[in-house]
Amino acid sequence: MAIRYDRPVSSAARVSRLLGAFSLVLALAVLIAHRFGGLATPYLVLLLIAAAGFALLAALLAAVGLRSLWTSGAEGGLAALAALIYAAFPLGIGAFAAERYMTLPDIYDVSTDPVAAPDWLSTPKADQIWLKRNLVTPEDREKQMAAYPELTGRRYEGALDRVLEAVRKVAKQSGLTIVRSSGTSEPDRDPEDRPAKPGGDEAVADAPGIIPVPTPRPYDDDVAKLIRGANGVTLQASHRTLILGLRFDILIRLREEAETTFVDIRVASRYGQHDLGFSAEIAGDYLKALDAELLGIAGG
Repeated sequence: MAIRYDRPVSSAARVSRLLGAFSLVLALAVLIAHRFGGLATPYLVLLLIAAAGFALLAALLAAVGLRSLWTSGAEGGLAALAALIYAAFPLGIGAFAAERYMTLPDIYDVSTDPVAAPDWLSTPKADQIWLKRNLVTPEDREKQMAAYPELTGRRYEGALDRVLEAVRKVAKQSGLTIVRSSGTSEPDRDPEDRPAKPGGDEAVADAPGIIPVPTPRPYDDDVAKLIRGANGVTLQASHRTLILGLRFDILIRLREEAETTFVDIRVASRYGQHDLGFSAEIAGDYLKALDAELLGIAGG
């Protein structure tokens, strides 16, 4: 007579698979609804926290199931493995956000001119719902300078209208939508000094002879005060990140003095007190692209 051994079954492993699958579906659903639907960012944050919580619980139960498999040979190893695979994505998002939340300053607004940040042409407004935020203070600017010392304005050796053309071009390439502008690019400038039209050999021939080299902004000297008070151009734009669809407001200020043009940028997340470092990344990436664009024109 054959002897049949009945293996115990790990209930924890089976429950972990269900919770892991639910957390993955929830995370994907809210991301799609926020990126392509009308789900507000505060609800996105809340539901992603819930998804990460379910995923964490699934991972813990999966660990219990694997332990039962090891100690008593209980069934449920495959279910526990599936749970860990399902939970990896929401747990990854939660770990990424938690790491940035803990290591980066709790600010939502950065500017390359922390002493006199450009003023919004139209103050961004959004219903924060449960994500409350405070007004920007000098202490916030100090936190920014300590966390992102490389985030500085640019001085280019070129006329304002030439730099403005590059600013608009890079904004379009970076996915920034300009919603408002003010100021003047000096339309009465001599025609020979106006920006060349794109395309053809004439654009190369009319390029500036001096390569515009970005240099750090002198924040506290007399030149800085002169630039801040000079006439120029200010552009306000909006932006959504590619994957998460997070909304940001951007302000780009150009000021001309002698043969140079200063460019400052201000970026603010639309929701919450903490931007998880995205504002500084957007500003830094834009300025790097602007540097490359101006150097490329001059070098052509």
